[in-house]
Amino acid sequence: MIVSSAGMRHDDARQVELSVRDPECFGVVFDRYFAEIHRYVARRLGRDAADDVAGEVFLTAFRSRRRFDADRGTVRAWLYGIVTNHMSAYHRQEVRAYRVLARAGLQGAEEGHADRVAERVDAGVAGRELAGALATLPRGDREVLLLVALGGLSHADVAAALGIPYVTVGARLNRVRKKLPGLASVALEIEREGRGRG
Repeated sequence: MIVSSAGMRHDDARQVELSVRDPECFGVVFDRYFAEIHRYVARRLGRDAADDVAGEVFLTAFRSRRRFDADRGTVRAWLYGIVTNHMSAYHRQEVRAYRVLARAGLQGAEEGHADRVAERVDAGVAGRELAGALATLPRGDREVLLLVALGGLSHADVAAALGIPYVTVGARLNRVRKKLPGLASVALEIEREGRGRG
């Protein structure tokens, strides 16, 4: 049986709704999206961190399933919003740890957070130049670009995941294209793909 993407979105939302009364129904959402979320986190943070972060994402989603609102976006976008929050918390914790190491005078502690993020991005998505250039982008622009490029989210799903207006997604991608003129074709291609999905 072939299920349309609209049918799957409705089924996802229904499973979250049913899981409020029957927690085992949330397993359908977990089975459907865990591997995708894990891959996204692994591309951003590495495989070691992906196990922990992806698990925390689904634990958070399960605990907050009563607050899911299908009118605000899809289950997939909701999960990517949770992912973004968890990765931000992970990065803050990592930065604090590096600051402690720097105060202790240990070698290598002065490496910047942006450098570590850029090293972890899957360079195959847009080449090594994009991975290095990501460090120069403001956090909001970087999150939008990565959700489109690595997560494969549509503009509408990115807007729902980050809780920003739809037009802001396009504006941020446009800003990326202008800021990285050497990679304009990559950013433009990513933007076109995003529009096609949204």
